[in-house]
Amino acid sequence: MSEQVTPTVGREWHLVARPAGWPTPENFALVEAPVRQPGPGEILVRNEYLSVDPYMRGRMNDVKSYVPPFQLGAAMDGGAVGYVIASEAEGIAVGDAVLHGLGWREYATLPAERAVKVDPALAPLSYYLGVLGMPGLTAYAGLLEVASFKEGDSVFVSGAAGAVGSLVGQIAKLKGASRVIGSAGSAEKVAKLVDGYGFDAAFNYKDGPVREQLAEAAPDGIDVYFDNVGGDHLEAAISALNPYGRATLCGAIAQYNDTTPPAGPRNLAMAIGKRLRLQGMLVNDHAALQSQFVAEMAGWLRDGKLSYDETVVKGVENTAEAFIGLLRGDNTGKMVVQLTS
Repeated sequence: MSEQVTPTVGREWHLVARPAGWPTPENFALVEAPVRQPGPGEILVRNEYLSVDPYMRGRMNDVKSYVPPFQLGAAMDGGAVGYVIASEAEGIAVGDAVLHGLGWREYATLPAERAVKVDPALAPLSYYLGVLGMPGLTAYAGLLEVASFKEGDSVFVSGAAGAVGSLVGQIAKLKGASRVIGSAGSAEKVAKLVDGYGFDAAFNYKDGPVREQLAEAAPDGIDVYFDNVGGDHLEAAISALNPYGRATLCGAIAQYNDTTPPAGPRNLAMAIGKRLRLQGMLVNDHAALQSQFVAEMAGWLRDGKLSYDETVVKGVENTAEAFIGLLRGDNTGKMVVQLTS
């Protein structure tokens, strides 16, 4: 197998204290660690981009969940994309671009079977962490499969300027939604939803009660709710959903940093009379859609039918701050960290 001169030391992020409420820089440490050379069947990757995602906040708590918590004093992980710089595996060569799950570090050594080759000629490499990666598949599967979207549905998306929400609204429009409404946390993001992503209406949830603003934006109710926020947004959506409406429960970022349980939704009983379907989703359950998803999304991107934004933070040393910024809502579209210039 081929290889080139490889580094012996790289930097990686450790969780050193579990956050109580909002994470702070003191919860994290950037440390130097040996770079292990690949053994049989393994590859060594120089990461180009790292992903920071809301689900990572839950992994910082020492609780049982669908994904194991981060361990204190050990390297964190998450989505990453980069180039192979050493290979001891059949089918993956030095210079190949790969997507894998050992982010939060400069270099990653892993079994080749846990990496997926990607095509930098099809789209920029960072797109495989966003529109052509986990957030994109979440939006695609969450709307079309989990929410059983059908042409003519009216759709409400919370957190609509984020990596997932911005794609949900656009996919809904491309698939024939009668109306798409989004919520976001600033006037700039609200304008982006309408002028940049083609939403029919949008509102700033900080401007007043979500329930009242949603009722004004959707006077005829909604058929589908894509929930990235939880809390008052979910409560408002339950009130606005028409009979037999469907909600995809994807995230609850509004309460990730809370130290007390959320108050609601207080109107959940309405789901009975309206015969609503509220379904949680994990993107890994929808891997069978991967090839269809990439083909359709790449086609929309190529044809200019889909707009995609990234917020790029440069430097591995800024990864923790990028993550904290994500929770604050500093990003429009996907938040990624670029490691090399």
